[in-house]
Amino acid sequence: MILEGKVLVVAGVGDGLGREVARLALRDGANVVIAARSGEKLAEIAAELDDSGERVVAWPSDIMDEGACQALVQSAVDRFGGLDALVNVAALDALFGTIEDTSAVDWRRALEVNVIGTSQVVRAAVPHMRVRGGGAVVLIGSQAMWLPPRMHQIAYAASKGALLSAMYHMVEELGPDKIRVNMVIPTWMWGPPVAAWVAWQARERAVSEMAVIDEITANMPLAEIPADEDVAEAVLFLCSNRARMITGETLMVNAGELLR
Repeated sequence: MILEGKVLVVAGVGDGLGREVARLALRDGANVVIAARSGEKLAEIAAELDDSGERVVAWPSDIMDEGACQALVQSAVDRFGGLDALVNVAALDALFGTIEDTSAVDWRRALEVNVIGTSQVVRAAVPHMRVRGGGAVVLIGSQAMWLPPRMHQIAYAASKGALLSAMYHMVEELGPDKIRVNMVIPTWMWGPPVAAWVAWQARERAVSEMAVIDEITANMPLAEIPADEDVAEAVLFLCSNRARMITGETLMVNAGELLR
């Protein structure tokens, strides 16, 4: 129970990583506020995670709205008495294109959501963590920052690179308040979104799903797509006191696909 008594806010809870972070945080003893733009979907997930409603609060929120970010973290304080950790999974990743065909609009959208939106929810959380005597911020990065993926996503990759740069500044600024800031960097994550993509590719190309999976794992020494749960475990370690002296780190959960 490495999160016993802690209060977490998880922004960007849907069918993938965000849900697993919340689920495992509950397993490990935390109280959790989950956030996403879709209130109906969020309520469904909250009921699945804790049908009693005693340890989970569903709070519809958009990280692009500064006031909504402040209300989100305040909800954790009001319901559970404080805030110990923030995990921001919320991101815009469905932007595809090269330097020649990515529009200025898509560049701006990537930066506005993945950098500015993230900064807004972190900024809202900091005063409450300071009151607690410290806390943890965990950001989600992308290997695309360093390694162009099979699908061209230059704007998304650049926005995650910018977020990494911002993280280093947060580390220096917030360290004196015992607020740690780290980034977990996954590769493909096996869960509903990737499973659906694999099934679609298999149908489109008239091959087996295993053939598609084999292509994905070809450069992974462990020869397995990490599950959403595997990435969530790394996130929650960084939220816990077991990582009390870890800040400014990038932790890759990638089955060895990229070595740095």
